[in-house]
Amino acid sequence: MLDYRFVDGTRLTAVIEALIFSSPEPIAWQKISEIIHESEEELELDRTSVVTIVNQLNKRYEENDLSFRIEETGGGFTFVTRPRYHPWLSIYQHENAYRKLSQAATETLAIVAYRQPITKPEVDQIRGVDSGYILRQLLEKMLVKVSGRADSPGKPLLYKTTDNFLKHFGINSVDELPKPREIDEILKDDDMADHRRLLMERQMELEDEEARKLFEDFADEREAGDEGNDNDDESAASDELPEK
Repeated sequence: MLDYRFVDGTRLTAVIEALIFSSPEPIAWQKISEIIHESEEELELDRTSVVTIVNQLNKRYEENDLSFRIEETGGGFTFVTRPRYHPWLSIYQHENAYRKLSQAATETLAIVAYRQPITKPEVDQIRGVDSGYILRQLLEKMLVKVSGRADSPGKPLLYKTTDNFLKHFGINSVDELPKPREIDEILKDDDMADHRRLLMERQMELEDEEARKLFEDFADEREAGDEGNDNDDESAASDELPEK
């Protein structure tokens, strides 16, 4: 079975490798077996078979001195870098953690911080959109981490903030985060109200300028078109004049 090839010549080991590589979260051996069986009914993979194939892949990675391997963690298999590369990766990830966060990343991070531990489906429900890509970014920046699995159906991963999150925002504990009540008070503050008013006025000015520019462009196009029509009319009229 370990040397099994599909009709098109693809090796079973390569398919399992691709499934683990493409999965954003650790993929369980049961899921791997289910996907394989769906495309090839005669194949019934058990945990021992999947582990054996993973060990074969890891042996190949080691023989070629590659920087990664496959490990079983979080209830499934996933790619990880080998420990000896961690010093360089920690420098890179430390720099990444302090890069500017996008609005979507900030929003997702705030949800995790205030509702932790929280699952991806719960984050998706609050945001109204899929948050898988954003959560992976936050994991790469070491601002959130996986803290276990929920007891709900499917046992989704639980996410919580890290110590790097605390360093990033200059606090010692998540207890120091502003309470929702405090945020409301800040937003109701007179200075904040004036600031919002100025922003709204500026936004309206920009929209007026954009509308005026569009109107001017439209008027210029109309004027150019009218001039072209006048020239065409004059040319047509001159063609109709009788020869002397």
